[in-house]
Amino acid sequence: MTDLGKPSNPAEDDNFERDLQEMLEDGPSLNDVTANVQGGTPNSVSAAFAETVEPFSAGASSGGGGSGAQAGAGGIYGSSSAGSRLTRSYTVPPATSNVPLSGSGNSASNASGGNSPNGDFVPKSMSLSAQSKIESIREWSVNTFKTTKQFISERFGKGSRTVDLEMEASIESLRDTQKKYANILRLARAMASHFSNVVHTQRALGESFSELAQKSPELQEEFVYNCETQRTLVKNGEILLGALNFFISSVNTLCHKTMEDSLLTVRQYESARLEYDAYRVDFETVQSGPREAATQARLQDSQKKFADHKQKFERLRGDVQIKLKFLEENKVKVMHKQLLLFHNAISAYFSGNATALEATLKQFNIQLKRPNAEKPSWIES
Repeated sequence: MTDLGKPSNPAEDDNFERDLQEMLEDGPSLNDVTANVQGGTPNSVSAAFAETVEPFSAGASSGGGGSGAQAGAGGIYGSSSAGSRLTRSYTVPPATSNVPLSGSGNSASNASGGNSPNGDFVPKSMSLSAQSKIESIREWSVNTFKTTKQFISERFGKGSRTVDLEMEASIESLRDTQKKYANILRLARAMASHFSNVVHTQRALGESFSELAQKSPELQEEFVYNCETQRTLVKNGEILLGALNFFISSVNTLCHKTMEDSLLTVRQYESARLEYDAYRVDFETVQSGPREAATQARLQDSQKKFADHKQKFERLRGDVQIKLKFLEENKVKVMHKQLLLFHNAISAYFSGNATALEATLKQFNIQLKRPNAEKPSWIES
């Protein structure tokens, strides 16, 4: 066992320093390492090497514990060849490897936006995309908060709102008209469904009369007469069904497509009006506040957003006015034609005027779909 209290021997200290000097001379040159590794590896190599050698050199230079230092040096650096082998066992990573280099190289790369703090490569486009998404979410949150606050204040009668009496009356009339047309459409569909059942029953009744006419010679004339009557009613009923279906299709297009398109623009207009009032109130609040240097930037930003929403609100108001005007003209033209068709078809059928009923379909260019008729080609469609 080594005696730690024994004074150090000057000769042994000289041998240790000589072995250490030989070990350093046999190690790799720092200039060669700098030439092979780009990005600050020489600093890390020298730091790691210094951490390895420092305890033993400190023990050798200290006044106390000389025998312990000698034992440590003898066990690890006992000869120059052992020190040389230990030094050469450290392999310097090549310049093309993915091993992270010194902190200075990474910080320079991070400054250019190419690498993340852990050394992973982050494309600039991905970073910009994430920033734009965060900015859009922030703007959406602020806009939603302002409009919700404005909506609640209007509901409770505490907030001011922009009102166009003529526009509001036209929009309310459009909504009421759509409800009434939807009711007409519902009743017309019910009528067509019930009448389709009547035609189906008449067809089945005519077939029964025809079958009984063949099996009952004494009543054959009467059965044949009733069979022909039912077949005539079925034929005229199919013509009336064609007119009803054409009427239903036209009213459905007017109610759920043309009017709905106008109402979609109306909803966009109402949303723009709410945003306009919200940013108007915000701008008035900032403008009425103290005129300080700190609030000037906020005032300019509020004024810019207010101007943008005002422009959007006025544009949509013009769109609503144009669509309401064209909708009224289109509604009059479509319903004038469809009401005339409905009246002529119903009157001709229930008066028994088959000629007038067929003329009504020719007048409005209605093509009947026969049960056994071939489907039209894609060119005809």
